[in-house]
Order: sequence, then structure tokens, then C-alpha cells
Amino acid sequence: MANVIINRVREFLQSYPPFSFLDEAALEAVATAVEIRFFAPQEYLFEQGEPAQDCFFVLKEGEIHLTQSIDGRQEIYEKCDEGDVFGVMALMGKRPYRLNAQAAENSLVYAIPVQTFESILKENNRVALYFAAGFASGQVVVRNDLSKSQQARSILGSPTKDIGLLLFTGQSDVRIKHEVLTCQIGESCHAAALKMAERDVGSIIIVDNEKLPLGIITDKDLRNRLVAKKLPFETPVERIMSSPLTTMKPNANFPDLYLTMVRQKLHHLIFTEDGTASSKVVGIISDHDILLAQGNSPAVLIHGLQNTSEVKEMAKIRNRAERLLKYYLENEVSMDFVANIISEINDLIIQRAIEISKRNLEKKYPEEVRKIKFCFISLGSEGREEQLLRTDLDNAIVYEDLDPEADMAARPFLAELAQSVIDILLACGFHPCPALMMANNPKWCQPLDQWKKYFSEWISNPTEESLMHSAIFFDFRPIYGQKKLSEAMAKHIYKEIEGKSVFLNFLAKNANMNPAPLGFFRNFVVEKSGEHRDKFDIKMRAMMPLTDIARLLVLSHKMVDINNTFKRFEKLAEVEPQNKEIYLEAAKAYEILMRIRAIEGLKSESSGRYIEPNKLGKLQRQLLKNAFYPIDELQALLRVRFQLDYFKG
Repeated sequence: MANVIINRVREFLQSYPPFSFLDEAALEAVATAVEIRFFAPQEYLFEQGEPAQDCFFVLKEGEIHLTQSIDGRQEIYEKCDEGDVFGVMALMGKRPYRLNAQAAENSLVYAIPVQTFESILKENNRVALYFAAGFASGQVVVRNDLSKSQQARSILGSPTKDIGLLLFTGQSDVRIKHEVLTCQIGESCHAAALKMAERDVGSIIIVDNEKLPLGIITDKDLRNRLVAKKLPFETPVERIMSSPLTTMKPNANFPDLYLTMVRQKLHHLIFTEDGTASSKVVGIISDHDILLAQGNSPAVLIHGLQNTSEVKEMAKIRNRAERLLKYYLENEVSMDFVANIISEINDLIIQRAIEISKRNLEKKYPEEVRKIKFCFISLGSEGREEQLLRTDLDNAIVYEDLDPEADMAARPFLAELAQSVIDILLACGFHPCPALMMANNPKWCQPLDQWKKYFSEWISNPTEESLMHSAIFFDFRPIYGQKKLSEAMAKHIYKEIEGKSVFLNFLAKNANMNPAPLGFFRNFVVEKSGEHRDKFDIKMRAMMPLTDIARLLVLSHKMVDINNTFKRFEKLAEVEPQNKEIYLEAAKAYEILMRIRAIEGLKSESSGRYIEPNKLGKLQRQLLKNAFYPIDELQALLRVRFQLDYFKG
């Protein structure tokens, strides 16, 4: 009978971290040492301030509330879920408990002796990292743990094996050209150019009498150093060659040769027998060869967008970008890098869409109308460079102020241009904005003066609708056209806000509308009805509070041209050193939330906004939970700074 119980304990534990990281022998030892305890409703497992017991706990069945005693009240800190590890003060320094643990219903708990587990904690790095990252329930998360949490997810998780989507892909596809065109030192540039023309190549290696490489001449060298300088064609090649050469061994791995070319800004890399210029040339590779070898790398996708006017091809490239995104997200590539790459691709698609649309309208409108100065701006998440998935489009057009007659002539052209651009973006897989906040809506295709009136009205009269518009339109970014028009809008916003602190109070109140969802794993902050019932709204309940807070604080400091949420928090950490830690934690939290939403969106082929908590892995749930803590602290900061307890809006 004892063996049956031990087997059941082992089977349960091995489904949850950190026990899932144990080998069979260690797991058997833990399962054998477990003491099974039953707690009735309202019964305490331990109380705040008590010395740590000689065991920690894993919830098998039921519900345990971790609460904090504040001014005689019990505030729920967390609700433990099946498989949650808690009461870890016995492991973490044997300090007194900082929380109460109380059964909310009949609960079955596994008590694991510290003595059994201490040796495992010392010997198993993955188990140690699990606790160090703050993944145990109720473990009071200290700042900087979010960095550890993200590190832990990459180490403890299971990144994709699909190396075909690496930045350095296609290693086997790199073709080193072994038939290298050469000419000897002393030969004329004319002779070298003839050889290049005969072989139809863009470069030639200059060698000495022993066939050792001395330099290289390219088409560009002939153009810039010979023809442009009006030198005679009989000029010796050594006069215009680029030297010395960078050389490598032919068996160099792809990342090394790629980085060598990037860091040294090389267009050609020479391979020699021993990797030095003191041995014979055996091969050459160009930056074009590298580009072709990289498959789905950002360079290839961007190059493809820059060189196509076919909407179908643009859509295909954006689909390939999605596959690249999946790899980056699952392998913990820096979110700053990921967001920059995807934003660059999105921006290029918009720019190409505008250029295609303008070209299609050339014969329909006179030149003076087509030359009207305008700026196409992205709003919302794309304006913040955070639109990883092809979610709703938010954009607008601002154009120069015109006299009434010129304005009447401009509007049909800009309206048709905007509609064409939106149609192309929809064909590339983006979704229309349900609220029609797009450039093809006449309301959001206006001259600069009208945009100034919009912002003045929103700031002077902060109604619910005005605050909603502020959340979208204050995060604008110029994508195409006259950047000075968007800069004029930004200057106007800061001029209007100055001296109108009540507007910032309204923004602060709005940013505090959604409290930190610290306990959502027991399903009391999921959607209660409708299409998304029992799902967690990561955008509204977790990401939006952080974007709203970052925007508000940046506006209060009159900081221009910082739209990205985690960059806003990083800048705030500089200007408010007293709050540096919480701002950096908020930046890291937002990166984590962006990553989780994008991963879920790619899995479910949706926007990733609504997440089913019961389908998240334990590590992912713990990582998500840790990312909620900065929201609570920042909202407390806003309540004090903007006196929200006294402010009645």
C-alpha cells in the first residue's frame, strides 16, 4: 500500500516544476519523504511571523489562500493552484513566514522535508534557478527577479528545435566561390576590367608573383577611384585596390564569417589555405552571397520588401516574418531587437503601400495636388513599435494647412490614397480597426490645424472619449512623408498640457482603472461572459495599465519622441533615480507580457489578447504572475503623486 501511495505522489510531482527537473532517483527520494496533510476550511498551515517549519508545501487538491495581515485585516496576496509550491521560507534562509497560509476549502497538501530537498537544491542548477527566479507561490518577489524569471524561462523551458529560422540560417547553403578571378600586381586597371567583364563578376583579387593575395578591386573601385578621378585606364591595379585584405579559413563557421563581414563592413571576404594573407587564395564570398544564404533572416526580408512592388509578394514576406518572430520569441531573443525588426518590416510594408498607391494615382490627379505635403503616422501599438502580430490597424494622415480651394482639391486625392494603402495592408494580413481609427476615415485624415484642435479639445475636456483617444493618438510615430508635421503635433501637445495638471490627473485616474491581476489563476478576474468567457484579457488587465502609466509619466516630464513602453520606463529610470528599480522592473514586465501575448497569438492564430489560464504551463503562469507585481507598485505611486484619493473626476 505504501508503494502505491509513493507512486501516486511521484506521478503527481513529476508533472510540476521544479520536481519535473529531477531524475528518477531524486524524485523517488522526495516522494518517499512526503508527508500528506489534510486541512479543513479556515484552518491555518502557518501564520505570518511564525518561525519557518522544517518543510515546504505543494498543493495537491483544494484551495489555499496566502494572505497578509495589514492593520488587522487579511488581504489576499495570492490564491494557490494545483501543483503550486509555497511556504518556501524554510528553504530560503529559514526566515519567519511573511504571509499566512489558510485553507479556503478542504485541501490536500504534500509537506516536503527541507532536509530531503536541501542537497537537491545545491546539486541541481535548474531547481535552484526555479526558486531564485521567484517562481514559488507566495515567495515575496524582490526586485531584479524579473530578469531572473526571464532567464529561468529560457533555461527551464523548451525552445524550438527549428534552427531553420535562426538569424544565421542556411549554413549548408552558403556557396564559397572557389574559382576566384585574379590578376597580378603591375597589370593595368583596363586589363583587370576586361577580365571582370569576360567572367561577368564584380570583383577581382590582386595577387603577387607567388599567388598570395594583396588586395581587391570591385566595380565600385573602378567607378570611384579610376573613372571619377580621371585616371588613365593603364593605371596599375595596385593604385586603386583596397588593401590589406581580411582573410579566413574556408572551413570557418557561418556566424563567424557573417559577424566578421558585418563588424568590418566588408563587401567581400577572402578565403586562403591557412586563413592568412600568407597563403594562396582558395575562395571568395560576397555580402550578396551571405544575404541569399540567410533564408528568413531580417536582412533578406527587408531586402525583399525594398525590391518589390507586388502586394502578393509583400504578403508572403510578412508571413515569413511571422515564422521568424516565432523563433525569436521562443528562444528568448531580446525583445528590444525583436520589436525593432518587426517594426522595421511593418514600416517598410506601409511605405511600399504608400509608394504603390501614389504611383497608381499619378494619372488621375494633377502634379500640384500630388505634391501636397503630408505625413502618414502609425498609432497605438504600431506607433509604440510594439505590434508584433498583425493585429488591428491604427493610423492617420496629417497634411499641411492649405487655403480652402487647395484643401478641397487635396481631400479626394488623400482619401483615395489612404483607402488604397489600407487595402494593401489588409491584403498583407493586417486587420481593420473596429473603431475605424484609420487613415481612410475622413475624420483622421486632416490638416495640421485640425489635428491641433483635436488635441486641444481632448486635453481641455478630458471626457471618457477624450481619454480613449489620448491612449491611441498620443502614441503616434511618423512612417512616411513630412516628419516636421508630426513634430509640430508633438510640440502642440506639450504646449497644451503645460499648466493643465488636471488633464494628467484624469490620465492617472484612467491608468488606475484596472488593478494588478495578482490572483487571476483562481479565475476571479477572467471574463465573466461573452465570447471570451473564462479567458484572461492580457491586453486590458496587464499591458494597458503599463502603457498608460508609462505614457502619463513621460507626458508629465515633457519628454518628446519616446513612444515605446519599455524605452519610456528605461528613460524614467534615468530621470527619477529614486524610482529606478521599479521602472526597470516595469520595463522588464512589459517585455515579458509582450512575449507571452505574441506566443499565445501565434499558437492560436489570433491577436493573443485572450489567454486561457488553464492551458498555460506552470512556468509560464509563474512568469506571468511575477510580471504583474510592478503594476501594483506603480499604481500606488500614481495614487500618491497625482493625489488620486482626493481627486474627483
